Amino acid sequence: MPCGSGCGGPSQDAGRRAVGHEPGIGRRPQTARGSTVSGMTVGFLGLGVMGTPMAANLARAGADLIVWSRTDRGNTPPGAVRARTAAEVFGKAGTVLLMLATEQAIDEVLAGVDVSGKLVVHMGTTSPEFSAGLNDKIKSRGGRYVEAPVSGSRGPAEAGELIAMVAGEPADRGETARVIAPMCRQTVDCGEVPGGLLMKLAVNTFLISMATGLAEAFHFAEAYGLDPGLLRQVLDAGPMASAVSRVKAAKLVTGDFEVQAAIRDVLKNNELIVEAARRRDVASPLLDVCRSLYAETAALGHGEQDMAAVIHGLRATRRPAP
Repeated sequence: MPCGSGCGGPSQDAGRRAVGHEPGIGRRPQTARGSTVSGMTVGFLGLGVMGTPMAANLARAGADLIVWSRTDRGNTPPGAVRARTAAEVFGKAGTVLLMLATEQAIDEVLAGVDVSGKLVVHMGTTSPEFSAGLNDKIKSRGGRYVEAPVSGSRGPAEAGELIAMVAGEPADRGETARVIAPMCRQTVDCGEVPGGLLMKLAVNTFLISMATGLAEAFHFAEAYGLDPGLLRQVLDAGPMASAVSRVKAAKLVTGDFEVQAAIRDVLKNNELIVEAARRRDVASPLLDVCRSLYAETAALGHGEQDMAAVIHGLRATRRPAP
């Protein structure tokens, strides 16, 4: 996929190097977490489903954490200080992490702040083209930019077990990996911007296909009156089992769709993948179908539920004519 006008694109080996291949970066022992940020002033913008536990892990690791979010749900992590404005965060912190929901939100927040001399780390999921443009804007204003989208949902975010895909200038990638270590099980070096977001879209292609296929398996079993608990038992014991499949299978058995990764967010990611595939003339038949299913599920009123609730979209889908 082209990385956008004026962008040089990811290096040929983007995404194939563990960040740990560079000195002092990468997978870190659990006991060492926190030592990298203790006493460091770090800013964090966006306290949503993912952002709140991510910020909490930074605060627990000893960072002098300054947070801001457009809405105050009373979820300021213990040990963190809530700023009144995003500009206040940038005024006090040398490194500012962004976990904002949309490209529009990022543009609106950064329009009114001074990024000169700051390291701005974009940890959400947007189009690679947007990130490439953001890289250019921040550098033109005297700042430094790294993208570090993460793989994982609320559970891994709470446990500090996210996987971050880091892209930017080499020195900035290293500094970012050390700052975000308390939130991550591992960081992976994805080369230049937008290599991290391209990798995130590839990862999410597999995630969305897998989780939707799991929901379809339960939908099939349901139609034949099979015991969903027994299906879960077989899947959990077999070679296809994973941390994701076990969590989603449990939700499908119990009907508890408390959010880990929301339908609306999965739909947004799905749309980004399909759009990127179109730009490179890449076939994406599975994700084309998934996009329709998640859109249908959201339209049925399940947008704020976990992605396993896509089974509602499957139940509402008409069987194709023979």
